[in-house]
Amino acid sequence: MFTQLPLVILLLPLLAFVLLIFLGNKLPRQGDWLATAIMAAAFGMSLLLMITKLTAHSGEVFSHSVTWAVVGTQAISFGIMIDNLAAIMLVVVTLVSLLVHLFSMGYMKDDVRYSRYFAKLGLFSFSMLGIVITNNILLMYVFWELVGISSYLLIGHWYEKKSASNAANKAFIVNRVGDFGMFIGIMILFLAFSSFAFESIFASIEAGQLPFGSEGWLTAAGVLIFCGAVGKSAQFPLHVWLPDAMEGPTPVSALIHAATMVAAGVYLVARVFPMLTADALLIIAYIGAITALIAATIAITQFDIKKVLAYSTISQLGYMIMALGVGAYTAGFMHLVTHAAFKAGLFLGAGSVIFAMHASLHKLHDHDTDAQDIRNMGGLKSRMPVTYWTFLIFTLAISGVPLTSGFLSKDEILAGTLAFSTLNGHWLLPLIGFIVAGLTAFYMFRLFILTFHGKPADEKVNTGISESPRVMTIPLIVLAALSLFFFYSFNPFGASGGWFFAAIERPLSVVPELLQPASYPVFYEAVSSVHLVAMILSVLIAGAGILMAVAVYHWKKISADNLAQMAGFLFKGSVNKWYCDDIYNTLFLNGSHAVMRGLRWFDETVVDGIVNGAATVTTFFSRISGWVDNHVVDGLVNGTAATADKAGGLLSRIQTGKVQTYLLYVIFSFLLLFVFFM
Repeated sequence: MFTQLPLVILLLPLLAFVLLIFLGNKLPRQGDWLATAIMAAAFGMSLLLMITKLTAHSGEVFSHSVTWAVVGTQAISFGIMIDNLAAIMLVVVTLVSLLVHLFSMGYMKDDVRYSRYFAKLGLFSFSMLGIVITNNILLMYVFWELVGISSYLLIGHWYEKKSASNAANKAFIVNRVGDFGMFIGIMILFLAFSSFAFESIFASIEAGQLPFGSEGWLTAAGVLIFCGAVGKSAQFPLHVWLPDAMEGPTPVSALIHAATMVAAGVYLVARVFPMLTADALLIIAYIGAITALIAATIAITQFDIKKVLAYSTISQLGYMIMALGVGAYTAGFMHLVTHAAFKAGLFLGAGSVIFAMHASLHKLHDHDTDAQDIRNMGGLKSRMPVTYWTFLIFTLAISGVPLTSGFLSKDEILAGTLAFSTLNGHWLLPLIGFIVAGLTAFYMFRLFILTFHGKPADEKVNTGISESPRVMTIPLIVLAALSLFFFYSFNPFGASGGWFFAAIERPLSVVPELLQPASYPVFYEAVSSVHLVAMILSVLIAGAGILMAVAVYHWKKISADNLAQMAGFLFKGSVNKWYCDDIYNTLFLNGSHAVMRGLRWFDETVVDGIVNGAATVTTFFSRISGWVDNHVVDGLVNGTAATADKAGGLLSRIQTGKVQTYLLYVIFSFLLLFVFFM
């Protein structure tokens, strides 16, 4: 079951892709029902596999490999590996993908490339499922690149729109930077261990074998592999592609941000966690913390509803990466799972709002109003009640309010960072974690209030707005239910005693001498000791963030403009996304243009100068050679020919061909000779 069923789950979305690419336009409803039904089957099988795995085979790891190639004497095998981590992730990917398929049947119904859109969703899901079940880091890299091309196709689905095609190119190119580092890390592991299989690599390290006999090389390999996660999970400094990716269809944003592309990076770190050294984990922790803070500070000043959620995703991914870096393995992965539900819900909820706004603006023939700008919304609570209440649950969850899933996972992350700091002294990490918790609550309730509360920005637009169709609201209701605490733990104030923590235990390090930031038992003792403090602080800080948002945007007791003015350069930096895009444009885009201009000058001046100079010299000598050839060589040849011609002319007078003449010559010659000798 654990070797055949995962392959069926993997191949089902690929089947949907193939069928819709070739037959989509010929099928009823262009095949949307077929793609959705296939994904429903994949979800059902994934759920069955997860339940069976966690209940009857929780401590076992099922792996199966086949030989793919032989390099020298070393066989390279590809295969699958199902442990609790993979089993849970299969359900996350297939469930979110299924709900996105269902939502898209309403949101994308008038799209000009409707069947192709669903085909791309199938390819995207197939690629992510391949990352989840593989037992081999090289095969993971193959699926990793498939996720890259799938995201490129979906982000640029509306490629006739310049901003969408540019965003697709940006996402693809930026991710290649991280993937290049990941590939180098993979090659280091292969050269050191002659294997790509996770189990084989871990076993070699556990036996004391280090890459080239150095802990530094193992750290380098871990950090380089993490570069792949920096790209896919949009971590600083490669975070700039994700906000632009909002140019794609909103359901695609939900899939990318919740369960596929950005989740791949976090899953990668979780999968290679046992081989990461203390130095590598510390770098990972700080990259996650910096990313979480930068993205949260940008989100508080954005007005595009999808851009706010995009920066929110980057920030939450930073939380997950930071958690893994400090050793809070289960908390980091749990936040990936809980975040998948409420972030998919937030994006689909935003899609529901955008869908309603577009419909109303279309009726009014208004093509100038931005349907995604929250300043053009307001007062949607009464017009879209299902979207409103589900969006509220999602907002509470991401803000870390008790009784939600987000509270459980975020509380464990904050407790983990606080415990790490007590053991290792890195107090900046929990400080950033708590600051980001407050910022998250603030910018999410700012978004929520400006969208659903207050007076409508335009009464005419508001009047034409109605709730989205049921095919779009059902996924919202399902995701809202999954954003509540009891799906993960029956204790609303602690996840550590729930089934999730029992299923996903932090793996022991296989690095010699446990070169992790904190050993397994010591770390969890520290987490238990600071858990209550972390929980109280997180609730108070989240409450302060919510209260601040309500005071500024609902009660209007504090002027947002005055706050912006007081913030000065901080506000300006946030609005301009801390100038990351400008810096990259200057350093890389303009820099590459400058380099190309320099190379062009070198080509035209130096290379072409040498070539043209060589041509001039060649021409000069060819002219001399031509003169010698024409006047000397040809003169000699022509002179010889003329001499021969004259001689021939003279001889032709003597050589008449008559016998009588020749006889006369002979007699005359004889007489001359006779006279001469006499």
